[in-house]
Amino acid sequence: MSAWLPYGRQTIEDDDVAAVVAALRDDFLTTGPAVEAFEQDFRQVVGADHAVACSNGTAALHMTMLAAGIGPGDVCIVPAITFLATANCAAYVGADVVFADVDPDSGLMTPATLAEALERAKGRRVRAVLPVHLRGDVCDLPALAALAESAGAIIVEDAPHALGSSLRVGNQQEPVGGCAHSAMATFSFHPVKTIATGEGGMVTTNDAGLAERLRRLRSHGMSRPAGGDPWVYEMVEPGFNYRLPDILCALGRSQLAKLPRFGARRRVLTQAYETALAPLAPRVRIATRPEASDPVLHLMTVLIDFAAIGMTRRAVVDGLAARGVGTQVHYIPVHTQPYWRARNGALSLAGAQAWYDQCLTLPLFPGMADDDVARVVDALTEVLA
Repeated sequence: MSAWLPYGRQTIEDDDVAAVVAALRDDFLTTGPAVEAFEQDFRQVVGADHAVACSNGTAALHMTMLAAGIGPGDVCIVPAITFLATANCAAYVGADVVFADVDPDSGLMTPATLAEALERAKGRRVRAVLPVHLRGDVCDLPALAALAESAGAIIVEDAPHALGSSLRVGNQQEPVGGCAHSAMATFSFHPVKTIATGEGGMVTTNDAGLAERLRRLRSHGMSRPAGGDPWVYEMVEPGFNYRLPDILCALGRSQLAKLPRFGARRRVLTQAYETALAPLAPRVRIATRPEASDPVLHLMTVLIDFAAIGMTRRAVVDGLAARGVGTQVHYIPVHTQPYWRARNGALSLAGAQAWYDQCLTLPLFPGMADDDVARVVDALTEVLA
């Protein structure tokens, strides 16, 4: 059997290793100059005024809730198709979650599904809407932001999949993370993401006050008063140890410099998939790309009509695995999880269920060889036959 192809994999090269070794030999392993340097590089790449590094993408989401002052009695609206952390961050601060349905062909929150969720939340204090740029495709942020503003809520973009993606607004391309339509945006640097630090996260914002509070919250709620003695610190509120070490920031800077190359490679592989999968339509089709979205795809998710082909998803997954091709499912609808069913009761969201019933994620990462796409699609063709 050919070498195993996972659905995602980091690309670590000699200069990445050298950057980490240099950090290990420096005076600071944590809370040193590499952190600020990574933040500075990142904010310039995405076009935000501020970037605050933290220990992982979940910590980034938690910090946004704390920085925005969200707590008990507040409501956050979260798409049903996302990873658990998007809803959990609201639970961490005692807020309630109202789940929005998604487009069954893209998996994304839309203005229509947000409007329906806001209607269900009527009479409650909606404080935040958390659209997820699933797979790397970008939601309709201007329309979502207008709806959120009308409800008195902020937008927090959950963007771990979308580093390098952009949204066309008029004649402008707006990079994800620039926060043109949101209060904050969050990112993850888990190994399968577009750039990797092992674990790591980032929050971007254009609000200096939010940035200051985010930095305080990631380090126990501490701040150092101006002009005070060097050992003096003050804690104005409890925070957390959500710091990202210099070692990982050094790796992050090295990886971030490769974002144009990684993004270009992902685009080439995406185009190859579009061509190779075309003969399998309509049984297999790539998730729909919103018209204004210009993604650097993190996930190559296809929709398969398992009922029409007379096979279960498990049979397809096992058949691909037997041919050396790894897959994943993104995601089980969060509102169906036992915790949220117990809190919110049973909820029927047809778009999320239709997405989940058909979705399957195929391998996509920059280290794939040119012929790997054909190998994946050939294996899928065999299995479906």
